[in-house]
Amino acid sequence: MTDSTDSAGTDDTDAADAAEPQVGRTAVLTPRPVRPRTSRHPWRLALVGAVLVGALVFLLVEGLGGSLNYFETVDQALAQKTMLTGKTFRLEGVVEPGSVQITPGRNGQPEVVAFVADGTRDRIAVVNTGNPPQLFCPSIPVVLTGHFDGDRFVSDQIVVDHTPSYAAAHPDRPARKCT
Repeated sequence: MTDSTDSAGTDDTDAADAAEPQVGRTAVLTPRPVRPRTSRHPWRLALVGAVLVGALVFLLVEGLGGSLNYFETVDQALAQKTMLTGKTFRLEGVVEPGSVQITPGRNGQPEVVAFVADGTRDRIAVVNTGNPPQLFCPSIPVVLTGHFDGDRFVSDQIVVDHTPSYAAAHPDRPARKCT
């Protein structure tokens, strides 16, 4: 038997053996190692995650911040007057007895209520344009929405504040009307 080689130097018998199916022999199959799938741009996932976290934080801060029922006391507001000037905020104080002056509105204008709101140490003059609630009276805690205008607080809303300690100390107050 003569070996025949082709021009490439390979043995023709090996090529023929490889082309023929081998009977009686079991082929051994070995699995290829699976490469872990890697992202071509790992920074994209980090960027998307950062944007989603930022959006969630923004929504929480804006949503909860706007829904909180927060106010400044007279003492706090006067201590932070330069920072609060020009901003609308809520002010809590107690209506000083003897300071309430109500001017009826004319030509469809709302009435003007002027009074002094007391804090623990300080006090401030308040001018409210709009109808005060029926329970508005001297010596009652109120929450006002408005802004500083010079040395006074200009308000367009008065909310009567009834805390449990106030109601216990003045059980007859809610039924009383201002005169």
